[in-house]
Amino acid sequence: MSGTLAKTDPSTFGPSRAARELGLKRGEFDLAVNLGLVRTTPDEGGGGRRVTRAELDRLRAADGFPDGLRERVSTTGTQEGAALMEIAPTRFTTLARFGLLVPVSFYLNRYRAVVWLYLTEELRQFTAEASNARLLSGRLPAEIREGLKAGLDRRPRNWRGRHSGFLLRQAGDDPWARAAAVAALLDPADVAEVVQDPAERARLDRFRPRLPGHGAPGSPAAELVQRLTTATDPDEVAWFRADLAHTLEAARGEGPAPHPLPEPTPSTLPASSTLPTPRTLPAPPTLPAPPTVPAPPEHPKPTGLLTRLRCRGRRSARST
Repeated sequence: MSGTLAKTDPSTFGPSRAARELGLKRGEFDLAVNLGLVRTTPDEGGGGRRVTRAELDRLRAADGFPDGLRERVSTTGTQEGAALMEIAPTRFTTLARFGLLVPVSFYLNRYRAVVWLYLTEELRQFTAEASNARLLSGRLPAEIREGLKAGLDRRPRNWRGRHSGFLLRQAGDDPWARAAAVAALLDPADVAEVVQDPAERARLDRFRPRLPGHGAPGSPAAELVQRLTTATDPDEVAWFRADLAHTLEAARGEGPAPHPLPEPTPSTLPASSTLPTPRTLPAPPTLPAPPTVPAPPEHPKPTGLLTRLRCRGRRSARST
């Protein structure tokens, strides 16, 4: 073989094994990675992100492990969050819709309703902040009330902004991976307008990170998640497009995307080029004609004395 396949480092662990080692559920582990609490390394074998033994040892040696790590990735929904902040669930939703409480993740329940989740630690910090006391009791400011009447809901946009930071952290210093992280939250039509080179778009697709998915492709659940994970507000789209153009310029500075070589056609061949002559098999050699075998000579007709003796012999036989 002309090349060798990269092998996975046996001293590293996949997400599921690393989560068990840290006493976390898989969703908690993924959130810990997004928040930068758990450092990962790329799998040389192409299997995604992995965690080294040294990183696991570092986390286990921290004070308060494992409870401290679990608390930092603990999330709550609307009902639990409202109880934690000692406010009504409706007020909690109002604050979140206005953008004061930023969700960290979401999922769809069995009724295809979006359930937003918030970091428990952030809700405690918001409640403890003295300047937020007026938002937790009494009449809400007019700006918030008017936004609620107008149907304002910044939860999807705030999630996209936060998730963009997660994706950029995972991309590390790779400029093409960083550009792909920005492009992942844009509509493909917006990406095509910013990135007009098909080879560059193909490279971005190669580095495109995986976004949350629910349901089979084309299903109502999948379409709903697609809307939530795609920038829609005009100013938000403009911001992501500008960021994509900026990160793309940085990626081009590291080296252009490889362009596929075109297939040769008669119109693209140089003038001096000629197509190869079709191969033909040589004609079989002509064999020499077999030698002519002369016909055996005919016996000469008996004449003379011999004939007379034979005739005499036949007459003597008839007479006897």
